[in-house]
Amino acid sequence: MKAAIFTLDTGLYKAKQESAAANALKRMLMQVGFDVKAAGVLPEDRKVLTAVLKRLTDTDSVDLVLTTGAVGIQKRDCAPDVVAEISDRLLPGIPEAVRAYNLRYTKKAILDRSNAGIRRNTLIVNLPENAKAAMDSLEYILPELVQVVEILSL
Repeated sequence: MKAAIFTLDTGLYKAKQESAAANALKRMLMQVGFDVKAAGVLPEDRKVLTAVLKRLTDTDSVDLVLTTGAVGIQKRDCAPDVVAEISDRLLPGIPEAVRAYNLRYTKKAILDRSNAGIRRNTLIVNLPENAKAAMDSLEYILPELVQVVEILSL
């Protein structure tokens, strides 16, 4: 199973800094057998994210793409919109479950617009930008994500 992880944060991107969330998610995925082919920071830019996701999914480079950040209500928060735009099929249960899980910790979870979808044979999932929230969310849904990846690879 192959994966890619991107944090959407223009400030980190311009400063050429690493993402704590992406690094933590990479370790979690590797523990369950994923080969993480790419992990990094991208600007909060709809065109950039669209191009990266299309390149990865249309070439079957990865089975799973996780994004962190850019899932809120500001204009620059484009991750859910890109996933909705490029997916062949949406999986609304994934972000609904993550929001419900995170409501135990903060009411701000109701402002999260995360999305999940399938493009070709690749699962794409938006997660929160905060490293702890992203890790907790991934830990909660990881068995189901593995199951989806396995089904899509049949």
